[in-house]
Amino acid sequence: MTPLRFGYGTNGLGDHRLDEALEVIAGLGYTGVALTLDRGHLDPYTPDLSRRLARTRRRLTALGLGVVVETGGRYLLDPWRKHSPTLVDREPEGRARRLGFLRRAVGIAADLEAEAVSFWSGTPEPGMSHDEAFRYLEEGCAAIVDTAGLVGVRLGFEPEPGMLVADLDGYERLREALGNPDAFGLTLDIGHCQCLEPFPPAECVRRAAPWLVNVQIEDMRRGVHEHLEFGQGEIDFPPVLAALTEVGYRGLVSVELPRHGHSGPRTAARSLDALRAASAHPWTADAVRRVRADPRSLTTLFPVAARHTGAEAGEAVRAQLLQAALTGSGTERAAALEELYRHGDTAERLAVLRALPLLDQDAGVGPAALPLIADALRTNDARLVTAAVGPYTARYLDQTAWRQAVLKCVFMNIPLAAVAGLARRTDTELIRMFTAFAAERTAAGRPVPDDLLTQLDLHDTGEHHAHL
Repeated sequence: MTPLRFGYGTNGLGDHRLDEALEVIAGLGYTGVALTLDRGHLDPYTPDLSRRLARTRRRLTALGLGVVVETGGRYLLDPWRKHSPTLVDREPEGRARRLGFLRRAVGIAADLEAEAVSFWSGTPEPGMSHDEAFRYLEEGCAAIVDTAGLVGVRLGFEPEPGMLVADLDGYERLREALGNPDAFGLTLDIGHCQCLEPFPPAECVRRAAPWLVNVQIEDMRRGVHEHLEFGQGEIDFPPVLAALTEVGYRGLVSVELPRHGHSGPRTAARSLDALRAASAHPWTADAVRRVRADPRSLTTLFPVAARHTGAEAGEAVRAQLLQAALTGSGTERAAALEELYRHGDTAERLAVLRALPLLDQDAGVGPAALPLIADALRTNDARLVTAAVGPYTARYLDQTAWRQAVLKCVFMNIPLAAVAGLARRTDTELIRMFTAFAAERTAAGRPVPDDLLTQLDLHDTGEHHAHL
């Protein structure tokens, strides 16, 4: 059974730079991101868009994150009116502006190799009839379908409470009016189902299954369109997640909490814990209970996790076991991690290394686990080295050792996009080291890695070009 793929929306990390938002999302253990196009993270109208997209694509790949493109930036098109103009705007110029943005979003999705582009209808203006608004929407959607078909991008139309198309009935009418095109898929927001659909969210999943390309998830109450953290609303999540598994859904299930940026990392961590608990394999649920009752059982359960839950889920399950078992002081926690790492195979060591950012936030490991990072960096295993230059290392490793770790990535052809904190920790000494390496390669007639050249260009002092 393929495990569900959980993502987090960048609109819930609005106070973070995009690189750092992606670092947090991946560091907590998510495997996907719902990327909202906006001025703060990825401005679709920035003059250097192509360069930003190429860099973001490398970063997503290095972090192992799938991506869907979201188009709900509040004031992206009009600084005075939220979410305006829309596809149902009375003025042709307004509809054309929204259409142009959505076409641009489709192109961005193609460049990012995104799994879908999510968008919605908009709300009719006062005095506009339903038929008039629906006609405008149908025309706009037909145009977007044509654009998406040309570049092979899937569309995920989202029914949104209060908008012209608010529910699954409305989506099905629109889809039929468009001629049921393959590219016109569905974004299903589980909270919206609880808010206004006549059937339970799990039944909505089954009804939506033939068209489902994107799922958003959060808690919500009946009749109130307010995105809540898990456990603060009325949704029973295990049946919902079981239904997604039952229908064979393979896309992202992304947490949608756009008003929680003030507590972004902690909210994201709690959300992933809740989703994992609600979708836990029976063996996982029992193992978590056992290690909570007796942390010593971790040494026997941790190595066999993948055998019981499958290789794809094994690393995430091991992270849950570590969270449940680690108690005591930071030194005691680090000692427990070291025992698992030293006696584990490569997959177990990777699980320990990749869980460190989550455990540091959750269990307060602190810098006590740095010896494990040092050990991984001494290896010539690209998987271990890549895992060792993650967010935990960016936070705790001293600058001299960190520079050497980055340079080792260059020597091993590990993409620099895999290095957490590269932008904020790069200093003049690292640039000097990059310059010397590039000059050596050039003198020997060997190619210089593109991402190293990019770093030199980003930090150009006018000196390195003289050596290349």
